[in-house]
Amino acid sequence: MCRLFGMSSAPQRVGAVFWLLQAPDSLSAQSRRDPDGTGLGFYDASGTAHVHKAPIAAYRDRAFAEDARRVESATFVAHVRYASTGALLERNTHPFLQQGRLFAHNGVIEGLDALDRHLGDDLGLVRGDTDSERFFALITREAAAHGGDVGAGIEHAARWIAENLPVFALNLVLITPGELWALRYPDTHELYVLERGTGRHLEHTGSGGRLRVRSYDLADTPAVVVASERLDDNPAWRDLGSGELLHVGPGPRATYRQVLPQPPAHRLTLDDLRPEAAASQRTG
Repeated sequence: MCRLFGMSSAPQRVGAVFWLLQAPDSLSAQSRRDPDGTGLGFYDASGTAHVHKAPIAAYRDRAFAEDARRVESATFVAHVRYASTGALLERNTHPFLQQGRLFAHNGVIEGLDALDRHLGDDLGLVRGDTDSERFFALITREAAAHGGDVGAGIEHAARWIAENLPVFALNLVLITPGELWALRYPDTHELYVLERGTGRHLEHTGSGGRLRVRSYDLADTPAVVVASERLDDNPAWRDLGSGELLHVGPGPRATYRQVLPQPPAHRLTLDDLRPEAAASQRTG
């Protein structure tokens, strides 16, 4: 299953060391691991977006790991990919960048021909082959149609897909230089939130070592962390409800809103998916 991670300490910038894979020494060993890509998105002090990503099955991520050690940002999004749609290419690796926003998704959307028709000219925002980037393009269009309101863009894009296309999951994290949004829909996969106070540094490790993050700066800075799994034993982790949209920023305060109370009109199960898509969504 793909792994999502998001974090906001806005307006404070923090340093964070990310390991998006326990990089093994050999390419042959890498090819036997499940992730098909790793990516990290963040913003520099000027607010310019940066994306470091690679299709890990193709080559080692040493350059990525070295870059990630030096990163500072007020918001982050990270993703470990298990491919369901699209070849193992950089253009299909999360996170994606559109109009200064960064986005990562975990799930499967089918009926992409219908989604392409619905996007029309906005399909030009899409550079790769994935359902995820098409979903992002629809969010971008809907945000523009609602005066730049990203939350409204997520809500209306996700609702159109839920009402019109076969859906397995639409879990997402989207960031700007000072804000973060996360959506869980439906209840297929978990998406957890931790509102951190100060007093200890951040050091999180996901199951199997596939997702790790450390920041000593967060001992003095509050932050909100979003992840597809609980990354430590902190009892304050909470699972977003199905259809619940999280918004963080500007500032560290988190707000929650139910935007999709109804289940998808055409909800998919693992048995409905293509074999490669079903493999990508298994939680083990």
